[in-house]
Amino acid sequence: MLRPAVCSLLALSLTSACASTPSDAKTGSGGSSNGDGGSAGAAVGGAGGTASGTGGSAPPSTTPVVFTVDSTANAHAISPYIYGSNGGDFTQEAKGLTLARVGGNRLTAYNWETNASNAGSDWQYSSDNYMSKSTTAGAAMKDATDKATSAGASIILTVPIAGWVAADEKGACPSSPTPAEIAQRFFPILPSKGSAFAYPPDLTDSKVYADEFVAYMESKYPTAQTDPARRIFYMLDNEPDLWAETHGEIHPDKVTYAEVAQKGTDFATGIKAVAPNAVVMGPVNYGWGGMVNLQKAPDGNGRDFLEFYLDSMKSAEASAGKRLLDVLDVHWYPEATGDGMRITDEGTSAGEVEARLQAPRSLWDTGYKETSWITQSSTNGPIYLIPRLQAKIDQHYPGTKLSISEYNYGGAGDISGGIAEADVLGVFGRESLFAATMWPMVSSSPFIYAGFAMYRNYDGNLGAFGDTSISAATSAVDLTSVYASVSSKDPTAVVMVAINKQAAAQLVTINLTHASSLTRADVYTLTSAASSPQKGDSIAAVGANAFSYNMPARSVTTLVFRP
Repeated sequence: MLRPAVCSLLALSLTSACASTPSDAKTGSGGSSNGDGGSAGAAVGGAGGTASGTGGSAPPSTTPVVFTVDSTANAHAISPYIYGSNGGDFTQEAKGLTLARVGGNRLTAYNWETNASNAGSDWQYSSDNYMSKSTTAGAAMKDATDKATSAGASIILTVPIAGWVAADEKGACPSSPTPAEIAQRFFPILPSKGSAFAYPPDLTDSKVYADEFVAYMESKYPTAQTDPARRIFYMLDNEPDLWAETHGEIHPDKVTYAEVAQKGTDFATGIKAVAPNAVVMGPVNYGWGGMVNLQKAPDGNGRDFLEFYLDSMKSAEASAGKRLLDVLDVHWYPEATGDGMRITDEGTSAGEVEARLQAPRSLWDTGYKETSWITQSSTNGPIYLIPRLQAKIDQHYPGTKLSISEYNYGGAGDISGGIAEADVLGVFGRESLFAATMWPMVSSSPFIYAGFAMYRNYDGNLGAFGDTSISAATSAVDLTSVYASVSSKDPTAVVMVAINKQAAAQLVTINLTHASSLTRADVYTLTSAASSPQKGDSIAAVGANAFSYNMPARSVTTLVFRP
């Protein structure tokens, strides 16, 4: 399975650990290579230059690509919660982001009463004080929530549901324990207390209650379900498909379909009893193998796991008389490869860069087939992940929203990573994703956060992409991407993000249909020259709502069209 090497404390995730310390390795995120066998193939083909993400000397294209933007077509709200991260400093690289998450493997055995947690297979199955040295109940969660809300951002808090949480901070635990050994080092976590809540919670009853934790957070943040900019969302644990691998110290047996559905129902019921308007997210699959068969769960019997889960939660709503699951959540670490390497690493060979730049198309494009074990051995064709998952929702539990609470496309220190991130964010907005939080894979991700800045802080003054997605199309989807928006604050302007995936400059003709006559555009670019947006020269219209622009090689450009 993919093992990120993040070797610094992430400001808000508080969850990972490196192979050499108990602080960062996050086994399970990114998933195993598949769970069904198979290996990655050759580089993805496609048009474009052969230079790596750090540059290239290919001649500029003189044949224009055409971008067609229409504010009267396909207009819909963009969820404010798609611009999220599992780490980062809201006052620095993550400035302008809208969502944080406290998640990852550490949270599966997190005891909110003492802040003890267990690293699982990431670090010697160690129970310790990594998440917070404070013994004040809920401190780890409150500290992260304070950071998010003070920045005007919302946050996802993970609620453990695997059954046990750390009872001490005494270090390593058995990786394949007996039931008695589990009971010696862990306390059961239960969905509902069944009696009056207390704060501080009772530390002598040898039990931990999820609803009491939610009650505490709701009491500390009374507008958590009414302030749309500072919401608290609750997530049902983390990657249950991998519990037997990542958290054998509390769950040595493979998880089953029935267990995930029942525990999800029970804990969601406890959450909703305390916070009826809270948004609950699950099942938090690690990747493709989890979505398809819960990593070969013993009771799968050929059934699609997500379809089963949606059916189960729909039935749970019927029984409860209220919706318990609001958002279907998964993790997505692309399995696409180039030059034989998975794109989620930091590689910058020509083939890997090209594969990284094309990989966002697997989120939506029914005509694009990446090189990966998924397309070769599972789908036998394109992935088109978001429409595929939305179709399952529409058929099995209509009205459920969709989120991706962990993803990463690699290339954190390379322009290709920034381009991929910007492309992905554009897709999330256009395809109506509810929420998304990127997981940093290395200690510094300058170009990835620069990709965010092209939507959330392109001018250094929190200049942002609009809150309404509008129709935007390119005549060359393999070479370029384009996303467009209008803002409720200024509907006369159009904000567009244009992406050039090639190692050469690309001339584009931009035709806009808009109620206002647009005469000029401010220009901000992200290239390999700097890992932050740079203001360029403004451009003037060459006709009625028509513009011509020469996109730099391997670049992201935010254009703000004004009357």
